[in-house]
Amino acid sequence: MNFTPFDRRVRAAFIGLGRIYDLNRLAYVDNDDVEVVALVDPSETRRLERGRDWPGAATFSSIDELASSGLAIDAVEVLLPIALHEQGVMECLANGWHVNLQKPLTSDLASASRMIDAANEHDLQLRVMENYLFYEPLVRLKHVIDSGELGPISGYHLKMVASGRGGWEVPGDTYQWQFDQAQRGKGILVFDDGWHKFSTALWLFGPIREVRAWIGSTEVIPGIAIDAPTTIVWEHENGVRGVWDITLAIDMYLRSDYYTNDERWEVTGQRGFARVNRCTGRGLQQPSFEVYLDGEMLSHHALDDDWASSFRDSGRHWLRWLRDGKGPLWWDALDAVEVLRVALAAYESSERGGVGVDPNSLH
Repeated sequence: MNFTPFDRRVRAAFIGLGRIYDLNRLAYVDNDDVEVVALVDPSETRRLERGRDWPGAATFSSIDELASSGLAIDAVEVLLPIALHEQGVMECLANGWHVNLQKPLTSDLASASRMIDAANEHDLQLRVMENYLFYEPLVRLKHVIDSGELGPISGYHLKMVASGRGGWEVPGDTYQWQFDQAQRGKGILVFDDGWHKFSTALWLFGPIREVRAWIGSTEVIPGIAIDAPTTIVWEHENGVRGVWDITLAIDMYLRSDYYTNDERWEVTGQRGFARVNRCTGRGLQQPSFEVYLDGEMLSHHALDDDWASSFRDSGRHWLRWLRDGKGPLWWDALDAVEVLRVALAAYESSERGGVGVDPNSLH
């Protein structure tokens, strides 16, 4: 695409004002790169509540109502349920707005292709936001890996325990969208949250050539099942192997300001290992990042390990990019498709009994 950076503040709108808005808005607060001029949501209650954050912003019940208003918009923060992504993105692109889309991009490759074609047709940027790449303990982990101080990487392990107690209140309609998505074969842990885990895998070690998965199911209330226990294993093109273990502990209380996921990453090299001990929740009361090397453990205590900060920094990165056009987008739409391919390969593998699946073989 031919992109010319804005030489003024970006005029932005939020499309969708649900739970995740509370985190995405942080990038826009006290930011001279942007001016929030509009808020869109079908709920009048949400429009009134969120409108207090931006007293000068106009509010609308739909994208069509915003477009018909004639209000000038440069870019939109699209925070819609996955099932509404393609429709919402298509409408925004047709109106000439750059799009920062909440993950996952979509649930199938055909839909992704249609959105990318539309972005190219309108010469607009479609970005899929990935906040985990801006979480400081994970940024430190990548720095240690890239520095070579651990030696050649032998492998790595991701551990996640999904809990049913603790964390913030999530509106019922938000979970209903997730449950509806799960009934269509894309679960809340492997597909929705898994987008973050597959993203960090590609970011840390590059393209993946094979995925093997065993995706389980546990009914938590009648008619509602969670996609755990699950084990997913993959091999990168550089030979590094990763494994992600998902466990459901529905009655466990997890201290968290956000969702009740206990997440950990551990990368082992031939000289030592490095690990991120937490992210969304606060299970292990240890430093969020540690490096073991030559018999000594170095603990990092003074990191910004509040999960919300990663949303702030990812959003600021996007808004700064609109002003200067510099650096990777993390993710641009084509990179996001690679994340989607890995997720879909996991489902394909599980459906076929755990056989290896090349993400690039999916069409």
